[in-house]
Amino acid sequence: MAKTRRKRHTYTSAQRTAILATARKESLTALQVQRKFGVTPVTYYSWRKKTGLTRRRGGEIVTSGGAGLDLDRQVRGEVRAKVRQILPSIVRTEVSGYLEALFGGRRGRPRKV
Repeated sequence: MAKTRRKRHTYTSAQRTAILATARKESLTALQVQRKFGVTPVTYYSWRKKTGLTRRRGGEIVTSGGAGLDLDRQVRGEVRAKVRQILPSIVRTEVSGYLEALFGGRRGRPRKV
């Protein structure tokens, strides 16, 4: 017999923060969070990522939320804009250099030897 699908559930931001706070306070794993609150591990990890809670390999939780995320996004956006601005000239000079090396920079008909 086929498995029945679980009903899709939308959590409020207050519910998410409460679940994340409880999981952090009690040091629950994703499977324990699933058993206790019914939240799938993928959803739990995506919530943690969005709030900036990450776990290093040593096991210590590091928070990188708040203004740090905004600054990160701002810096990334500025870098992307600058790269988009200078990339065409870089490609143009690289292609010109390659063509010059390939064809010797001469134009017109090749000389007879």
